[in-house]
Amino acid sequence: MPEPGPSPLQSSLPTAAAHFGLHVLGRAAVPTETAGAAALTAAAAAATGAGTAPVVATASVVAPTSVVASTPVIATAPVVAPAVGAASASPDGAVVTAPPVPGPGFVLPGPSGLGTAALSLARREAAPELPEPPAPVEGRPIPGLYFHPVPEPDPVRVDEVSRRIKAWALDEVQLYPEDWEGEFDGFSVGRYMVACHPDAPTVEHLMLATRLMVAENAVDDCYCEDHGGSPIGLGGRLLLAHTALDPLHTTTEYQPLWAESLYADAPRRAYRSAMEYFVNQSTPSQADRFRHDMARLHMGYLAEAAWAETDHMPEVWEYLAMRQFNNFRPCPTITDTVGGYELPADLHAQPAMQRVLALAGNATTIVNDLYSYMKELDSPGTHLNLPVVIAEREGVSDREGYLKAVEVHNDLMRDFEAEAAALAAACPVPTVQRFLRGVAVWVDGNHYWHQTNTYRYSLPDFW
Repeated sequence: MPEPGPSPLQSSLPTAAAHFGLHVLGRAAVPTETAGAAALTAAAAAATGAGTAPVVATASVVAPTSVVASTPVIATAPVVAPAVGAASASPDGAVVTAPPVPGPGFVLPGPSGLGTAALSLARREAAPELPEPPAPVEGRPIPGLYFHPVPEPDPVRVDEVSRRIKAWALDEVQLYPEDWEGEFDGFSVGRYMVACHPDAPTVEHLMLATRLMVAENAVDDCYCEDHGGSPIGLGGRLLLAHTALDPLHTTTEYQPLWAESLYADAPRRAYRSAMEYFVNQSTPSQADRFRHDMARLHMGYLAEAAWAETDHMPEVWEYLAMRQFNNFRPCPTITDTVGGYELPADLHAQPAMQRVLALAGNATTIVNDLYSYMKELDSPGTHLNLPVVIAEREGVSDREGYLKAVEVHNDLMRDFEAEAAALAAACPVPTVQRFLRGVAVWVDGNHYWHQTNTYRYSLPDFW
């Protein structure tokens, strides 16, 4: 596997293309002839109203290691950019301005990051200069882990998102008691979401993802794990909480009782409020897509709970199957909503796109297993994570189990990059290209947050 190099998360568009040609889409120049690729291209043409897919021209991109990779430069209509200097007003009247958008003639790049930056919709006349490497960040990365370093997220946005999410948690949904405040602050969710969504046009777009992230963690903590969670009765609790996302349609006699129940506990209050904000900003298909992925998440919670109740140590492949559902997938799947655009439903539903999303979710979730390993060892009982399951089921030491889990993550990342490259080549449609960039940026930002959150995570002494 090549050295991953820095992520062009917030770099200039031409520079991002050079990195992208090295990491992923060098593979995209290879002609794709599978039936799945042909079907996706046809679906893209139908979705955009075009009789044929846009023309793809090939250009040489100089990679940071002087390796020349052949990557596609897409000749098609430009993506519509948000208004220049788009701003959002906070509740106290403060105005937070989005990063400036270049003037006419420049194509909005959308996010850039792991495996996606060469999908720019703009042609380039000359090879770009390479960027300065990202400044050192807090926290030690896992030795041997395949990841892309990212620049520090915009501190102004981080501060504003952090302020707003705390006000929402305390004032709107009464999410936690006073003695949990330190833990809430230590989660650093503002830094997390700004790192994962650098192309969000306004802070309010960032808040869509931030509220949902906090609500999902409240359900996990209060229903499943740290703060009173238990596998006993979890199915009933999750079902009722899910109705805050996917509303109950019942008789007039019982509707008020259900509506009142949405305020019964902190997780349901958080789900109800976060989803209300999301529905108001998203399209119906985006909202339904999110509900579907949250149902997947809840099914994963239930599988893990069932194993806890029966003291079942799953096989490694069984654990990975559970983790495909109990994982981060609902987060990158909303990258277009947070970015202020929409990937059409038929393109999102294509098997190739679903595979990219599944691999992204699986890889980022194993990152969580690896960084939270020491934290989970300190919790009561046996907390399932990939290193623990490998060590137990394959009869190896804790160290060997951990290092094998790193290899599993790296294999998933390699597959994610390859599949993203193939899909980008097969479907040169602006919304598909931008969505793939957004998912890859989320992968990078997720690792950044885990590495730098030393309040929550520390590494084992295996090296």
